[in-house]
Amino acid sequence: MKTKKQEELANLFLTTLGDEFEPLFQELIDCLSDLGYNPKKEKTNISFKHDLHNKQIAKMGMKKSGDISPFFALRFSACNGYSQRFADIVRAIVKYPHKTAGCTSNNCSYCAGEPDTHVYICTFPDGENKSHCGAYALEIPDISADDVGEIKKLIKEEHKYLVEHEASKE
Repeated sequence: MKTKKQEELANLFLTTLGDEFEPLFQELIDCLSDLGYNPKKEKTNISFKHDLHNKQIAKMGMKKSGDISPFFALRFSACNGYSQRFADIVRAIVKYPHKTAGCTSNNCSYCAGEPDTHVYICTFPDGENKSHCGAYALEIPDISADDVGEIKKLIKEEHKYLVEHEASKE
């Protein structure tokens, strides 16, 4: 349940968006809120975390580039069967070796669960597998209304994983 301050934060962000993006981001915020993720201001962006595990699942804000447009980033490393569009996002990110998944070599104490269940993995045409730390939300470039259905499916799948593996067992 969002507090009044959290609701005001989300509404303030939504008012900065035009007619093209406001309904799209509202739908994503509603999906996140329905699962218990509440908005929190982080620098100039809004981050969504859950009280049960305090892991970021999504982030949104305004791009800092010349064009003033919104961005949406999603953590979907525990998800399977996503479209080619999302596979291409993973393929683009695994090129950065400084974010190689440390948990695949028992070099991470941040994530829970077996590494192959929560890291971004991409297989290249030559058969080489590369991985990227799954704790990061990846930006969905040029987000559109066509993406909302799949994004909501990925949010729900990632949420299920995070609650199962990252929630406090107190």
